[in-house]
Amino acid sequence: MSKSLLIVESPAKAKTIGKYLGPDFEVRASVGHVIDLPKSNLGVDIQNGFTPEYVVIDGKQKVISDLKKAAKGKETIYLGPDPDREGEAIAWHIAQALGRNHHYKRVLLHELTPKAIREAIDHPVSISRTRFESQQTRRILDRLMGYLISPLLWDKLKRGLSAGRVQSVALRLIVERERAIFAFVPEEYWSLTCDFLSEGRPFSAQLSKIGGQKAALKNEEETLAVVREVTGRDFTVSELVTRERRRFPLAPFTTSTLQQAAFNRLRLASRQAMRVAQELYEGLDVDGEGQVGLITYMRTDSVRVNDQAVREAADHLREHYGPDYVPPSPNQYQNKKGAQDAHEAVRPTSVARTPAQLKGRLPAQQWQLYDLIWRRFVASQMSPAVLDQTTADLSVGPYVFRATGSVIKFKGFLSLYEFGKDEAKEILPPLKKGCPYRPEKINPRQHFTQPPPRFTEATLVKELEDKGIGRPSTYAAIISTLKDKEYVDAAKGVLKPTEMGFAVTDLLVKNFPDIMDVDFTAGLEENLDEIEEGRAEHLDVLSRLYNPLAKDLESARAAMANLKRDGLPAGVDCPTCGAARSLNLRYGRNGFYLACAECGATCDFERDEQGVPRLLAPPPPEEMGQCEKCGRPMVVKKSRYGHFLACTGYPECRNAKPLAGGPGQAEAETPPALPEDYPRTCEKCGRPLTVKKNRQGSWFVSCSGYPQCKNAKPFPSGIACPEEGCGGQIVQKPSRRGTFYGCSNYPKCRFILKGQPVAQPCPVCGRPFLVENPALARDPSAPRLLCSAKGCPGPGDK
Repeated sequence: MSKSLLIVESPAKAKTIGKYLGPDFEVRASVGHVIDLPKSNLGVDIQNGFTPEYVVIDGKQKVISDLKKAAKGKETIYLGPDPDREGEAIAWHIAQALGRNHHYKRVLLHELTPKAIREAIDHPVSISRTRFESQQTRRILDRLMGYLISPLLWDKLKRGLSAGRVQSVALRLIVERERAIFAFVPEEYWSLTCDFLSEGRPFSAQLSKIGGQKAALKNEEETLAVVREVTGRDFTVSELVTRERRRFPLAPFTTSTLQQAAFNRLRLASRQAMRVAQELYEGLDVDGEGQVGLITYMRTDSVRVNDQAVREAADHLREHYGPDYVPPSPNQYQNKKGAQDAHEAVRPTSVARTPAQLKGRLPAQQWQLYDLIWRRFVASQMSPAVLDQTTADLSVGPYVFRATGSVIKFKGFLSLYEFGKDEAKEILPPLKKGCPYRPEKINPRQHFTQPPPRFTEATLVKELEDKGIGRPSTYAAIISTLKDKEYVDAAKGVLKPTEMGFAVTDLLVKNFPDIMDVDFTAGLEENLDEIEEGRAEHLDVLSRLYNPLAKDLESARAAMANLKRDGLPAGVDCPTCGAARSLNLRYGRNGFYLACAECGATCDFERDEQGVPRLLAPPPPEEMGQCEKCGRPMVVKKSRYGHFLACTGYPECRNAKPLAGGPGQAEAETPPALPEDYPRTCEKCGRPLTVKKNRQGSWFVSCSGYPQCKNAKPFPSGIACPEEGCGGQIVQKPSRRGTFYGCSNYPKCRFILKGQPVAQPCPVCGRPFLVENPALARDPSAPRLLCSAKGCPGPGDK
């Protein structure tokens, strides 16, 4: 039996640690949280001091049972979930689940190396109550907002929507940026550049000052006036300055800057970047080394690095780059205000394990992110780049044109980690102060000011961090939720709010102004830090959110606009009745649309460049034959299930038929013929039977007297069920996932087929029918027909 038990939250982490600790330790994984608030209800007793009502997570009963068996007979149990608030909560709940018969020690595993693991085991700490209370407070805050506000959105807009303490404020930032773009009015301005030659080498200078003031050409007339004044005149070099400039390296990664760089350089979404980083931290199976933890803990807001890692980086640089690339003293970086500084910056666990050594031994994404982390950390301990920057002012009358150029004298850290635009700009040819130069060409150019850019995942992460909203460790999940709920589109990495995103934001901002306030949300984040540090009581923080939430919630139930019924004002005149600004934005089963509050007319819309709804004229109905019941034209219509043919005499005539494909089809989809021996009249009322198609796409037999007679049966295939003694027929049946084929004697006979039966005997085993291969839709080279008999290879027809 193992002498000691260590419990971590991840199987991969357990595997890595188990390899280093050896047989003296049994390492088990909880596979994440084991206890949480229930999904079925609020799970918080508000009246009793916001007491959480925890339950064992579905599927985790067996995990707890296995952990209890492993803990049996062990006095001391080491708890090693991640060294953050979530990890503290996992450790706390594991200790609760295993009971008080053990002595628990908390081990903080900042990196998974043999030395770091042994150090954590040798110097355990107690489970932090304040850190756990901080996590519990955050969880309750999120639950209160999500479970109390989200049902309002279901009732007023659409079921399945969600609101969140940080998520909704992040969405507000995206929506407000989009509206700033809508409201932006471009302004014209001009630039003026002159091309010169010096000793046969070209260079350019741009107008920078007029009469000692910054140049600001607003239109073509002003620009051409300057062109006329300087044309044919000599320009004199009035100022010539060369300065040495140093460019210093960036700090090693925090969680936030890692997500930003992963998106900008590798095009990895925040969630992808954090998933890959988690794998690098927990350990990957490196060919030749086994399970190895490659980076330090990836959820951190600190740029601090331990001395040993700094020395290792310096030694590597001296050996591979030379002493000039190592600064006289290690580079130190300042944490941002409010940083918790609980963990080191994100760095490789060993600088000696270079990306070149790991290339081909790691999956592509993991290698790319490791390469980025390794380069950023090692570069952070390198000497600055040195550049010579030359500025030349060429004057003619009151006008000063400026030429700039730079050259890199010493690349320094840029040898390993380049960023931004190229540092080496145009190199100026030799110039002499006081010498005249006449332009070879004068280039006036028109420009327009640009609107603020839409957020990308990287810039949104930076904005959230700068405003103190949420924590970098949660940003990936927040952005994923915004995309999953279809609040934003993320085409080409740019976050653009959808109509749903606009509507949800407008409803929440109007009805919950305190909760949706950026400063209020940032203040709550600071309160969570204060709880962890023991400087604030969790009940006070919970009350600070709940009191305005309860007040707003009561009024919102009555005052929040119902987009299913009333809608939000769109500020557009009705094209049908002419009523001014009478159109409202509503939501229906087919999406958003505009409806008139006066006459009830509806129409589709799109937004123009200013965000104003632009009405779309409905296409004329496409006529396709005459109704066989009343003689009126049949037209193509659309429902939530697709296009269909309907009589224009509705509601007097309710004749409707399925349509194959969509609009533009030459004719309605022809129903299959019934077998010759099948009855043609309804056994209940005597009316003729017809063949129809249901919403799932299955054909069925129905009485033509519907809705007076609701007799209906599955469509028969004419092929007998092969089960011995059954006597039923194979029929087409609907399901939530489409259609399938089964026995008409269900539930007595449960025979089913995945493909459509074909009345063609199997040449191998003699079964009286074959089955169309469902794989044909994915692979045209697959056999067309298969045999359903067990063990029969079938014909394998193409």
